[in-house]
Amino acid sequence: MAKLFLGLDSSTQSLSAVVIDLGTSKVIYEQSLNFDRALPHYRTQNGVLPNRDPLVKHSPPLMWAEALDLMFAQMKKDGVALGEILAVSGSGQQHGSIYLNEKAEAALANLDPQKPLVENLRGVFSRKTSPIWMDSSTAKECAEIRKKLGGIKFTASRTGSDTFERFTGPQIRKFYKTEPKAYEKTTSIALVSSFMASLLAGKNAPIDFGDGAGMNLMDIRRKIWNHDAMKATAPGLMNKLPPLAASGQAVGPVSSYFVQKFGLNPEALATVWTGDNPASVIGLGLVKPGQVAISLGTSDTFFGTMEKCQTDENGEGHVFGSPAGGYMTLICFKNGSLAREKVRELYGIADWKQFGELLTTTRPGNDGAILLPWFEAEIVPRVNQPGIHRFDLDEKNVAANCRAIFEAQMMSMRLHSQWMNVAPEQIYATGGASNDRALLQVMADVMNCRVLRIEVSKSAALGAALMAAHGWLVAAGEEPKWGELVTGFTNPIPNSEIRPDKKAAKIYNKLLEKYTECELEALENIAS
Repeated sequence: MAKLFLGLDSSTQSLSAVVIDLGTSKVIYEQSLNFDRALPHYRTQNGVLPNRDPLVKHSPPLMWAEALDLMFAQMKKDGVALGEILAVSGSGQQHGSIYLNEKAEAALANLDPQKPLVENLRGVFSRKTSPIWMDSSTAKECAEIRKKLGGIKFTASRTGSDTFERFTGPQIRKFYKTEPKAYEKTTSIALVSSFMASLLAGKNAPIDFGDGAGMNLMDIRRKIWNHDAMKATAPGLMNKLPPLAASGQAVGPVSSYFVQKFGLNPEALATVWTGDNPASVIGLGLVKPGQVAISLGTSDTFFGTMEKCQTDENGEGHVFGSPAGGYMTLICFKNGSLAREKVRELYGIADWKQFGELLTTTRPGNDGAILLPWFEAEIVPRVNQPGIHRFDLDEKNVAANCRAIFEAQMMSMRLHSQWMNVAPEQIYATGGASNDRALLQVMADVMNCRVLRIEVSKSAALGAALMAAHGWLVAAGEEPKWGELVTGFTNPIPNSEIRPDKKAAKIYNKLLEKYTECELEALENIAS
């Protein structure tokens, strides 16, 4: 008998759906809906409303609600067995916030299937648009909150991260300061994840520990709202936030709106959603401490898992609650593929195959040559002034520079993830550059850890579907094990394992000391 679970992911540009059959450990349906193309009347560009101020990035929350209607209609049209879905969970782009007034609770409880969601939700918003993760207009508010909480180290140790412009707390503070009357009329503040979960549940859904940690408002260790952070952000905030809960936890049966309109199973559970990054951690199979994924994309991202909470006193890394229990970290390096492509262009290298071949003509450690490839301002470490820094590296040596760029990126990851106090046991590599075995060998050697390639389509939506399955099993009185649950869905690509070379690993252990010194020297020179 099929055991079907639905996972949804409301990202910046699209809404995605994945249906899994737990009985066969197979994904049986995938679909995506692009906001710009499917809902052109909102006039978004890449899911974002145009604004004269380049620092302001907002989206219309009604667009996300309308997309949910369209997705269910599409699933019904495609013949998805919605009547057999046992539970629904989801993920939303992290940090985005929705502001609701006193009409919202009644509207959610009385969704009329004869009307679209947009009509049902008219007049429930105290703020028409939602600031999203791309917004960077709250530097002043970040500084104010950070100062009240005692600086970077204390802010990170309490909330899991330093204050960042995109985080929800600083965004709420700016709203309170600039629109005090609208803030006063706000009875409930939701995240994208909890807003979408509320639509499915027909009532205000909790915020989970993963997405809640992206607000600068949650006590990262106790997993409760932090009173000092609330006080530093805006008055009366505690009364405007929903409770916190574990992702995947049952909120109740799905709203009759979806049952009557689309034929969704009336006994299907609506569960607590999470952020797209915590959901991706599940979708990539990172459910045990010591598991790491490195996404080699436009930016390179290091996802790690921890049993006990460790925070970064430099405020570079982020710590969120993991849907699998314990904690996850996210460390983002802006100069990822962007920097690798710059090197390729700089030396006129035809393609990535040639790039990899040039790299293999050089020796691990590059004879001590170091490159700091900050082609753009960097997030980790914090570099405001772009610049290329070479140490004992000949600019004209093409092959050496090919090796130097990737060695630098991997050593930076190793150096700036040390605060986790977790030595990775295995690394899942994903993203465009993970196809190059020469690059992955450098990763394995620098990290002194075996590397496996993984390709998961729609990892956040898949993670959400697995969360729905886990939540349903828990609600049924079972004690599911995450390791067993993800098996089959998140298996690495066969024969993709790369093991570290012991000699090379020793070379990199030594080279990391030099790299650390070079980075400090460069940062001091920039600061002076």
